[in-house]
Amino acid sequence: MRPSSRAPDEMRPVSLETGTSKYAEGSCLIRFGDTHVLCTASVEDSVPPWMRNSGKGWVTAEYGMLPRSTHSRTGREAARGKQTGRTQEIQRLIGRSLRAVTDLEAMGEIQVRVDCDVLQADGGTRTAAITGSYVALYQAFEKVAKTGLVKSIPLSGEVAAVSCGIFEGNCVLDLDYAEDSAAETDANFILAGDGKLIEIQCTAETEPFSRDGLITMLDLAAKGADELRHLQRQALGLD
Repeated sequence: MRPSSRAPDEMRPVSLETGTSKYAEGSCLIRFGDTHVLCTASVEDSVPPWMRNSGKGWVTAEYGMLPRSTHSRTGREAARGKQTGRTQEIQRLIGRSLRAVTDLEAMGEIQVRVDCDVLQADGGTRTAAITGSYVALYQAFEKVAKTGLVKSIPLSGEVAAVSCGIFEGNCVLDLDYAEDSAAETDANFILAGDGKLIEIQCTAETEPFSRDGLITMLDLAAKGADELRHLQRQALGLD
């Protein structure tokens, strides 16, 4: 029995609320159960210096956790003067995931910065951030396409992400903190809309996992990603 009493292939309640930021070109507040992440996409009519005159655009991401997003207060990274390795790893993952489904040439020389702020954390913050960021990015492209800054929405596909793991010997979908903190294996799957894989992060926490276990988790992730893509399309008014 999972601590949440969910079935092995059952996700937490997921919601995506768009238009949550008045000023950002795209925004989405995504909730995976008690994990809440605000994703905003800001469009800049320029690219990083190393991309100038390339004819291509760029999508990048930043990630952070608010001080009381967890049980006890965590100091702001800005106050410490540097980001943790975890923060840097997660924001690079978000950026890679979004660029995997973005046509950088079709963007022209503009940049989209996606900010992911964790308001409340209960496991799966990076997967929630990726899933919500896609919605915010789509909205931003949709808005600038209407102004003529881009000719059309420069996305080649969709992206959604979900965690899986092995908890008390069973493969389960969408781990909350109670499971994540005690899992024998912890994994994150980032999948494109056509079911192809963008990235897999899979780690044995207590003992090695089997090939069959990996395949089972991959099947669970594919099911979860399908559900998330449906919710993304609903939030964007595409379904």
